[in-house]
Amino acid sequence: MQAQVIQVVEDISNLPVDRVLIINKNQTQHVYTNSEGKADIGIFSDKDMLTFSHIAFVHKEILKEDIIAENKVVYLEDASEAIEEVVLSASRSREKVQRIAEHIEVINQHKIWQESPQTSPDLLALTPGVKVQKSQSGGGSPVLRGMESNRVLLVVDGVRMNNAIYRKGHLQNSLTVSPNLLARTEILFGPSSIIYGSDALGGVVHYYTKKPELNDTKQLFSTVLSRYSSVNNEYTLSYSGEFSHKKWASLTGVSVSKFGDMKMGKNRTHGFDNWGLVPYYSKNTPHKYYATPSVNPYPSLQQNTAYKQLDLLEKVFIPIDTKTDVTLNLQYSNSSNIPRFDKLHENKNGSLKYAEWYYGPQKRFLAASQLQIKPRKIWLHDGQITLAFQDITESRNTRKFNSLKKYFRKENVKVYSANADFHVPLTKDKQRILSYGLETTYNKVHSDAVGKTLQVSNNSVVGFEDTFHIQSRYPDDGSSYASFAGYTNYRFDHSLKGTLNAGLRYTYTVLQALWKDTSFIQLEHPSVSLHNGALSGTLGYAYKPTARWQLNAVVSSGFRAPNIDDIGKIREKRGYVSLPNTALKPEFAYNAEIGIVHYTSSRKTLLGLNAYYMLLHHYITRDLYNYNGTGTILYDGEQVKTIANVNKGNAFITGSTFRVKSKLSEHFQLNASLTYTLGKALDQDEPLSSIPPVFGNTQVSYNIKRWHFDVSQYFNARKKPEDYNITEGIDNIEETPVIDAQATEKIHKYYGSPAWQTINLVTGYKINSNANLRLHIHNLLDIHYKEFASGIVAPGRNISISLNAHF
Repeated sequence: MQAQVIQVVEDISNLPVDRVLIINKNQTQHVYTNSEGKADIGIFSDKDMLTFSHIAFVHKEILKEDIIAENKVVYLEDASEAIEEVVLSASRSREKVQRIAEHIEVINQHKIWQESPQTSPDLLALTPGVKVQKSQSGGGSPVLRGMESNRVLLVVDGVRMNNAIYRKGHLQNSLTVSPNLLARTEILFGPSSIIYGSDALGGVVHYYTKKPELNDTKQLFSTVLSRYSSVNNEYTLSYSGEFSHKKWASLTGVSVSKFGDMKMGKNRTHGFDNWGLVPYYSKNTPHKYYATPSVNPYPSLQQNTAYKQLDLLEKVFIPIDTKTDVTLNLQYSNSSNIPRFDKLHENKNGSLKYAEWYYGPQKRFLAASQLQIKPRKIWLHDGQITLAFQDITESRNTRKFNSLKKYFRKENVKVYSANADFHVPLTKDKQRILSYGLETTYNKVHSDAVGKTLQVSNNSVVGFEDTFHIQSRYPDDGSSYASFAGYTNYRFDHSLKGTLNAGLRYTYTVLQALWKDTSFIQLEHPSVSLHNGALSGTLGYAYKPTARWQLNAVVSSGFRAPNIDDIGKIREKRGYVSLPNTALKPEFAYNAEIGIVHYTSSRKTLLGLNAYYMLLHHYITRDLYNYNGTGTILYDGEQVKTIANVNKGNAFITGSTFRVKSKLSEHFQLNASLTYTLGKALDQDEPLSSIPPVFGNTQVSYNIKRWHFDVSQYFNARKKPEDYNITEGIDNIEETPVIDAQATEKIHKYYGSPAWQTINLVTGYKINSNANLRLHIHNLLDIHYKEFASGIVAPGRNISISLNAHF
């Protein structure tokens, strides 16, 4: 066999690209490029159509004999500059966007490297159509189409992260996936995901972690990321090591981060001189005691926002034979204690309310086994079976000033899940494909609570004097939540111009809960067994009348049954306590959307518009709740009003996202987006919660040889107080500037969320084909602002430097 060595390089810098998979059309033979971007393609015939695949570059197909004719050099285009994307999440298999009617955004490996975000919520915040709320530094609740928390489905490597205690309001669990260990992230908007479950009313966020690849020779491939950020003295070190062999491959990833207290911006363009400042803070810790709040010598420094984070990843890939592969996937995430900044900043009677309010270490463990099969039979072409176990632990620990009584509440959730997804081409040309699958999950929830009286000597906590009984957050005698689902999906490419996609999914849920303790709450039905089921579906059509236009239309329905948090949570917020409501019913969503995509004649520019209208029926919301003939209860020593999750009638959410992606020239690229959302309860004549104001961004990038330059603007319009939902309290209008302290109604007391915009700069330099150095200056003008509904002020000017190297 004659050696035929070729080289693969980047199209602008001409630097070699290693780890490029070169595979023939029948997928019978493959090779990888080495550290010099070289590979011997002598194993392929001259008429083989070869595919060049790399996660950071656009996939390229080229005939082998053409490569030989072109001086044996193949040029790959940077994936971040590609106009068209390939997605994985729509059907758990590779699909081009031209076949998909739904709105999908992709964050590829190169984008992650280029932006170098501190956390995964920060990564999502860079995506068109996605907003992120934060209650503290260690968190981030993504909002898709005006929905967040348990109405948005989080998935990692095909396994759903959502569990029985994912709450309504703001959810911080996306923090437990490190961006430094991700290969890509895909966001599907709207309740159209038949594959992943109809409880994803707002959409799906699917994280794909890095994976190992086989090689004909033994190789060790390592990647290191080191980063420092000035705004919170962040230090991050991440390492992933991939050992590859022709019979098996493994990948080990470790990411460690230390975050200090967050500085806010000083340029108050909104005109409110004192808004967001921290004049006093609590110096209390689990080991230190201070009877009164302490003066903050730097009011623009948000004390009690520091924390640490550790993330581990281990994957092993084993090919059993040519038609069967197994991937073993272990993930572990753990944090230090995370102070709840918004609660520690809460005032009562002119002073700080809480001496301590922190989440205990947030732990997430995942063990999954995924079997890939390709029998190529008439009834089953290919598929995958995923078995997974998750163990999640979280806790809340609180103590008020002027009290030695400390409250400890801890939750543990064990989740067992199984997924089976299969694909069958109904025709030889694969223009008709049938997909089908099954999914089952079982959640076991354990909730503990105990109160302890501190024993203090001078300023030290030396122990506890006694323990006392307190109310648990969830049913004290245990609870469980199980779901069973089956789906089928049909895709029909009836011509080169049109693709029809139709699917149905049936979901059945079983909830069991038991309250044994009646010391604080006496429920009419202390033992609950809820059974809910519903059929949901989607019908989408992607039509391409010309090469420059694509028109998309989708109608879909969604269903979300109440989970343990919905029906059984007991917790306090700003003088209101949420109580269980065992009569809660499922909520439904009916969605219609259209999409228009236009390419210029050269296909260098993409213009996209997605618009939707979603009707919510029997929607779940928080409202005042009459408990035992009264509207108040004694909770943690304080008389407070009672609320509960209840079903209402109808509501709607409508909105649109406009985006532009243009390769202006060989070196310049433009990306921009604008998102508008409106949500209102039709039966209550009140705005819905979690509806962000108009927001968007503009970004211009310039690449020349080894240099990358980037300037971007992110902006947010004002949200007026009359556009806030006051009843639920999720919008946190109390976190906005006060304009009339004497006003009796909140909409007259507060200004709402002020408008803001930031300018950001990025400079990157490719030291060589294996190392990249990047300098980021975020919020260049040091603007003071808060994201809508957030309890923490956004970072001020941040100078960040990162080094990414692989060898």
